[in-house]
Amino acid sequence: MTSVPLPHNPFKAALKAAAAAANPADRPQLKGLWIAMGSPTSVEIAAEIGYDWLLIDGEHGPNDLTTILAQLRACHGYPTTPIVRPAAADPVLIKQVLDLGAQTLLVPMVNTREEAELMVRAVEYAPSGIRGVGGVIARSGRWGLISDYMVTARDEICLIVQVESREALENIDEIASVDGIDGIFIGPADLSASLGHPDDAGAIQDEIRHAFDVIAGHGKAIGSLAFDPATARKYFEWGASFVAVAGDTDVYVRGLAAELAQY
Repeated sequence: MTSVPLPHNPFKAALKAAAAAANPADRPQLKGLWIAMGSPTSVEIAAEIGYDWLLIDGEHGPNDLTTILAQLRACHGYPTTPIVRPAAADPVLIKQVLDLGAQTLLVPMVNTREEAELMVRAVEYAPSGIRGVGGVIARSGRWGLISDYMVTARDEICLIVQVESREALENIDEIASVDGIDGIFIGPADLSASLGHPDDAGAIQDEIRHAFDVIAGHGKAIGSLAFDPATARKYFEWGASFVAVAGDTDVYVRGLAAELAQY
């Protein structure tokens, strides 16, 4: 039986290069699309358009393991990276999503150093981690065809944790110091609500800038979300390497409304 190689994760490589870039001009600016429809067709269209990464949302989107798998398959072979956000920072959910073949995870609501350390252990096999062994029967290990999957899998798994609460912001220095985390994503919607400014991310730009600076100081890649171009460009200027610049539901709603308005 012929062995197949472990798939390369270009997104992880780009984040590593971004974190190591001494000159901001050399830092990649990876533009992403938030996928909340739970639709493989939406994913495939977006992959064809050319976004650098696509966020398959299992926290707020209508997704389960079966629909996440269908969306991972829909963008397979396209030059874009699928990122899966599980419903919670739960090692069981993370194990299941990894076994589906996801190599980049965006884990929501990580509030403390201890929670961040648990997420690192959740993506690693024993003896350093607690990920359950199932690669031989899962898409992640190509059903046993990747002969050294257990040994090499961690090399291509990209772990991003979300800081999106007052507690997490207060612990940002400790969270950013955790080894094994590739990037930290500042969630402006939940963070603004937690800080007393619901639906007003504009009111917490100083806090976001401070978080960016702390993350950069620990050599981690920085990400966030901004559906208006001015804010997205500002975040890139502040040091972000990956920003969700649009969402499929938002684009769909605005596009349909614009079409109808013509009549």
